[in-house]
Amino acid sequence: MKNRCNYTRLEPIEKVIPNPRNPNTHPEGQIELLAKIIDFQGWRSPIVVSKSSGFIVRGHGRLLAAQRLKLKKVPIDVQVYDNEAQEWADLVADNRIAELAEMDRATLKDLIEELDTGEIDLDLTAWDQASLEDLMSSFLPEPIEEDPLEAEVNECPKCGHKWK
Repeated sequence: MKNRCNYTRLEPIEKVIPNPRNPNTHPEGQIELLAKIIDFQGWRSPIVVSKSSGFIVRGHGRLLAAQRLKLKKVPIDVQVYDNEAQEWADLVADNRIAELAEMDRATLKDLIEELDTGEIDLDLTAWDQASLEDLMSSFLPEPIEEDPLEAEVNECPKCGHKWK
């Protein structure tokens, strides 16, 4: 497995301890996708572990993905927190902060179109096929539906023939 991130050390996977009070859950589909991304990209972000508690603060999903990939070691970054409250705040913030971002759908559409060359599996963008289709179709012009009763009546000035 490629490590393409900065980390404090490689840790045997069985020594990395999930925080028992982590409020975030990780659905099977998310872990499957994250494992696929790590397998393709290598590690881009280490698992963050608190020096004082020894628990994961950031990266519970990455640990689950590494377990799915049957990895022996994972990159960890050991962080020092001033107190337990600071550690808990970081855990909660990490779980929440990405949810607060807003997606620029037009820019996303452009990026997806640039990636859609067949060179990589678009699953690696974390967008499934149905979501990609929804994204792309949201930019199609709305069909103009004319009410046949309100259509303009045209008449030929020479013969008087009328049509809509």
